[in-house]
Amino acid sequence: MLRLSSRQFSTTCGVQGGEQWRKEHGVARSGTEYGPLTDLPDWSFADGRPAPPMKGQLRRKQEREVLARRIVMLNNEMDRGMEAWSEKREAAKKMEEHKKSLLLKPKGKLLMKKKSQS
Repeated sequence: MLRLSSRQFSTTCGVQGGEQWRKEHGVARSGTEYGPLTDLPDWSFADGRPAPPMKGQLRRKQEREVLARRIVMLNNEMDRGMEAWSEKREAAKKMEEHKKSLLLKPKGKLLMKKKSQS
C-alpha cells in the first residue's frame, strides 16, 4: 500500500534561501536575527517620540547584555589565568637558578683551567 501512495516523504532539512550568500558577506544567517528590521521600532508617535520597546526587543537586549557580561567575565578569567601562569613560570625559573647557585663551585686547578678557557 505504501508503494502505491502518490505522496513523497522527505527527511532533508530545509535551507533558507540566501543563507550561503549572507554567510559569505558577513551578514546574519537570516534577516530576523539582527539588523534594522529587528532592532528598530516598528512605529513612532507623530510628534517624533519613539515607541515603547516591544517584548522581543527587550528580550534580545537582555540576551545581549547577558552575553556581554559573560564575555567580560571570561576575558577577566583568562587574564588572571595568564598572569598566574607567567608568575608560576617565573617562580620555576628562579627556583632553577637557585638550585644552580647551590651546586659546588670548581676550585683550585679546575677554576684556573676554566678561567683560561674563557
